[in-house]
Amino acid sequence: MSDGEKGRRASPGRLLVTSLLFFLLLAGITALVLYLVYRPSKPRFTVSAAAIYDISNASSQANAISTSMQFTLVIRNPNDRASVFYDRLSAYVSYRNQPITPPAALPPMFQEKDSTVATSPVLGGGFVPISGDVAAGLATDQAYGVVGLRLVLLGRLRYKSGPFRSNWYGMYVRCDMLTGFRKGVTGPVPLLGEPECKVDT
Repeated sequence: MSDGEKGRRASPGRLLVTSLLFFLLLAGITALVLYLVYRPSKPRFTVSAAAIYDISNASSQANAISTSMQFTLVIRNPNDRASVFYDRLSAYVSYRNQPITPPAALPPMFQEKDSTVATSPVLGGGFVPISGDVAAGLATDQAYGVVGLRLVLLGRLRYKSGPFRSNWYGMYVRCDMLTGFRKGVTGPVPLLGEPECKVDT
């Protein structure tokens, strides 16, 4: 058999390999384009209002506190191609990195693309153990009239972009704020400055 005949017989195999490589390259380019087009941005959270209805110490426990607070949390979905599902949500308030309200379960939410929604959960209602330093610091800040609080939101989210749905991602939101609050005053309290919310997914 001549070399020319061997080359002609081997060419179908080379053609198959070349076609396969071209298909894989095309599939990779298509996946990259879809990712860049539909890649969602994280939602943005802000606290627009706060109310404190009760902060009281337990009479039978030296270091336990009962609180009742309400925050208006504004959630912005900046994606014009992706809607967002939120699930397994819970929220609590902390002071100096220690919870002062028990976790409260929140209902699932669905947010349309390029939209803003607001939720106003009431948190607290039960006694929570706290350290002596936290109790003393909270009393001092109330006497001064400025109390620093952190609103924490936990859960998971997933994106829907056209026919595509992402996996579920864990979500951890923390909003730090300064509130103008004095002991004995209840109801809406001013937010001092712009509360800063950080979102980790």
